[in-house]
Amino acid sequence: MNNIEITGGTLSQQEKVQSMVKYCIKKLMPRMQTLNIEVKLTKLKGDADGYCLRVTPREFEVEINHTQGLRRMLETVAHEMVHVKQYARNETNDWAINEKYYKWKGSLVPESTDYWDLPWEIEANGMEVGLFVRWAQDNGYANKAWTQI
Repeated sequence: MNNIEITGGTLSQQEKVQSMVKYCIKKLMPRMQTLNIEVKLTKLKGDADGYCLRVTPREFEVEINHTQGLRRMLETVAHEMVHVKQYARNETNDWAINEKYYKWKGSLVPESTDYWDLPWEIEANGMEVGLFVRWAQDNGYANKAWTQI
């Protein structure tokens, strides 16, 4: 059974984040049952909306900037959950090989690659909105003002 812990933010944010994390697991990794995911809702410094850190092959720490609008915050959760999937399925790693390359699905990606051209970021950025929209539809939020762009 997967273990999900949410800390920080408001109770309403925690409930929606918990629901989004479970939804992403169901959609992205439905057979995984041994994930341990800690999500910290906090005010992040700098430009990042969120972070995903692999602690062990099945243990992850996710930080989300909870000061974003609710829709953007939940899209960020979806984005970081794509990274959880990538780590859990061993599609990528977070260390450079010989300080020059990252590994992505058996290919080498130069460390110097621009953020927007990194294949794992292309995947995460490409999936975050779709995951959010489907989650909102499946959970009865699709017509709420905060879900609209």
